[in-house]
Amino acid sequence: MRPRPVIDLGEVVLRRWRPEDFETLFRLIEESLDHLRMWLPWAAGHSSQTTADTLARHELRWEQGEAYNYAIVHRGTVVGSCSLFGGAEPGGWEVGYWLHPAATGHGLATVAVTALTEQAFALPQVAYVEIVHDAANAASGAVARRAGFHEVGRRTPQPPPAPGDDGVDVVWRLSRPARNLTRTVPGGRGEQAGHE
Repeated sequence: MRPRPVIDLGEVVLRRWRPEDFETLFRLIEESLDHLRMWLPWAAGHSSQTTADTLARHELRWEQGEAYNYAIVHRGTVVGSCSLFGGAEPGGWEVGYWLHPAATGHGLATVAVTALTEQAFALPQVAYVEIVHDAANAASGAVARRAGFHEVGRRTPQPPPAPGDDGVDVVWRLSRPARNLTRTVPGGRGEQAGHE
């Protein structure tokens, strides 16, 4: 059992990234680099090769059931990326997301997180879903809160932090029994990049 490759939410559609999306993803990252470098260490090494490698890795991990990566499409335009992937502990999965800077502040990350969390809980092995972001990235915390997650801890991340990070990860969790998911309509405020 796997999440759906296309999740149609009306004005927002999440669709599986494919290798043929190279130009779309490369352009999206290029236009978002200044925004992404603040929060996501992988953005510093962005190139055409890393974009191609990322899409190939997305394809492989999807087929292996390890991660499900989606383009976030708003009114027909790709505006970001989101992922659902296995966590460090059995039964725990994580959601990551980032948006083009022009797409922030409209509730799109909250819609994507809510939809991916619903897909996660359709998988029998998933007991809880987490969102992890740096403490300095308050907008990602707002996304987690709006999507119904609760802060469960803070930790020092293993990889070196990105330039905007303060070096403390905030961990949010939504457990299957506590599930109270309502689809959020675009119109929220303040999304910034989260982990991917």
